[in-house]
Amino acid sequence: MLYPERYKDLSDKELIAEYKKSADKIFVGILYKRYSHLVFGLCMKYLKDQDEAHDAVTNIFTKLFDDLQKHSIEYFKSWLYTFTKNFCLMQLRSAQSKLRKGLEYEYDVKTFVEKSEEMHQNANKREQEYVALEKAMAGLNEEQRICVELFYLKDKSYNEIVEITGYTLNNVKSYIQNGKRNLKIKLETQSGQE
Repeated sequence: MLYPERYKDLSDKELIAEYKKSADKIFVGILYKRYSHLVFGLCMKYLKDQDEAHDAVTNIFTKLFDDLQKHSIEYFKSWLYTFTKNFCLMQLRSAQSKLRKGLEYEYDVKTFVEKSEEMHQNANKREQEYVALEKAMAGLNEEQRICVELFYLKDKSYNEIVEITGYTLNNVKSYIQNGKRNLKIKLETQSGQE
């Protein structure tokens, strides 16, 4: 970067004072020329990536246009060191936050896919169980099928089943007990055949 010879011997403090008066970016350019290699080295120490370090140097010196106007800086070199270190730490925190959010998103997507697959498998399994149950129910004798269906599928009480079917209370209990046992046997036989 070319800059007028008359400014090259000014101290950092004088350059900053001139910049505050004139807002001429040439003074920040002189500071850049003096310190960009040091800022780059510090950025490399923290960021460990050459491209990121170059970007950080550019961003740091761009921010100086505003910050030099706002702050009263006594020792520019030490102030710049602290400013650079804090900038790099913020970059690292931001990168970690993005990584964490990315991992959380990846976990959420993976979990959603797994849950969806699990729900799909469970739905298929329930469908197969329902079909097997219907098939086993069809294999019961009529009295057992009616009583089991009313008791388990329609939540009717023994007395309600007696009223609906006209069977005796003992017969209803017997049909349900025998029907349940026969269903279990039929379902086990069906699953053994698959």
